[in-house]
Amino acid sequence: MRSKYNNKKTEVDVYIFDSKKEAKRYGVLKMMVLANEITNLRMQVKYELLPNQGKGYSKASYIADFVYKVDGAEIVEDVKGMKTSIYQLKKKLMKFIHNIDIYET
Repeated sequence: MRSKYNNKKTEVDVYIFDSKKEAKRYGVLKMMVLANEITNLRMQVKYELLPNQGKGYSKASYIADFVYKVDGAEIVEDVKGMKTSIYQLKKKLMKFIHNIDIYET
């Protein structure tokens, strides 16, 4: 079954990715780790944007596709096919709350 954005879940190694594009990017990043171009590759890293405020309010978070380090600097990466309005808002909140720019591929 396809998602509403026509993504097809794809398995690589032991991981299931939301799209072929994300799976392909994982392959590139994996090769970059082996070549010592990046370090500390992590997937599906969660960042809190709004804590739970009690009744009537729900918490909000952003889940990065990949997080890794290049020359000691942490890179937060999102593989994008479609930039939804929710994603665009979360991207702004990541900058405002955590001072993190999301690198899009």
